[in-house]
Amino acid sequence: MKSQDTPFEGGPMDGRVLPVLLGMTGHPPKTYRIPVPDPAGGPPTVLVYRRVPRGQSKRLGLSQGWKYEYDPTGRGGGTGGGRPRWPWSKPDPAPAPDATPPGGPDDTDG
Repeated sequence: MKSQDTPFEGGPMDGRVLPVLLGMTGHPPKTYRIPVPDPAGGPPTVLVYRRVPRGQSKRLGLSQGWKYEYDPTGRGGGTGGGRPRWPWSKPDPAPAPDATPPGGPDDTDG
């Protein structure tokens, strides 16, 4: 298997370069999960990094490789939490609404 030295940005791994195994297409995985053991013996914390293009060449606009950026939400790639976003998929659950809807009686701006 081939590996590629890939830089990590943000989070606890900021500035480190690790060898990452490449898939069959020659690209590293879209998300990289790093389990960090809990010193107290509890469940491990999982750091999630997602793959982004490192940059583009000036003349041809070709990709210069990949890097990983820290994802503090821990959901992996995109908005779907690591699952494919098909048109027939159910939408993600909406966050809890605020106590007062916008434009309500407590709105003093309008």
